[in-house]
Amino acid sequence: MLSARSLFQEIVDNDDAYRLFCSIAASGESQGGWENGRIAALLPDSQRELAPKVTRHGADEDKHGRIFQALMRKRGLTPTHVPEETDYTRLLERRGIGLAHDKLRRDEPLSEQDIITYLAHSRVTEQRASDQMVMLKRCFGDHPEVGKAIRMISHDEDNHLAYCHEELLRLARAGHGRTIQGVLRDCALAEVSVYRDVSLAVMGHMGRILRWPAAKSWLLAAAIWGIYGYERAVGWRRMVSLRMPERRNALGGPATSAPEFA
Repeated sequence: MLSARSLFQEIVDNDDAYRLFCSIAASGESQGGWENGRIAALLPDSQRELAPKVTRHGADEDKHGRIFQALMRKRGLTPTHVPEETDYTRLLERRGIGLAHDKLRRDEPLSEQDIITYLAHSRVTEQRASDQMVMLKRCFGDHPEVGKAIRMISHDEDNHLAYCHEELLRLARAGHGRTIQGVLRDCALAEVSVYRDVSLAVMGHMGRILRWPAAKSWLLAAAIWGIYGYERAVGWRRMVSLRMPERRNALGGPATSAPEFA
């Protein structure tokens, strides 16, 4: 029977599949770390109080990248090439979602509108990350090899999501509510399409590595398209709602260190 647990177990049990999975994850987290580091350096004067939190966000993402690299090293594996079609962060950028890397490479202060774009983009993508880590924690939180890493990353992603809610609500109270909702909607609708495409690409590569029969690959593709259909119709709405989180000031302290194996 196909399930998230059985699929991930297949990936964990095969060195080549595990290497690709960790390489994709490490690359995405490292990109997120760089982006947050640049945003922290370019914050406008009106948003300078965000600097420690954005810096902490970036430090967490860098840490996650190191964790995935460490999981590979623990098996004697080295990172592999990340196929372009599996690069979630870069594909979102190509759709005009978030802040363009060209803008972040320039030494010009960002605008308040840029900060809204950054936080809205993060609110949507951190929802995806939090949901995925909750699923992995449910299935593999006690796994002797990857459980510790999954629990730590899941905790961090929940903190990131709480931070986005809190800061976007602050900006909404300052009069940016309509703008925030528009950016959130555009980002969420683009994200569900990118997530579908990346999921299909990743499962395609895993199927070739693990030599899945055609029927299994077809069923997985159909499931991905089914999830996309639901998300495109109504599921995207969970990514645009805002509520004050139980974890207040979630990124107000220093970043935690990576586990010992990292």
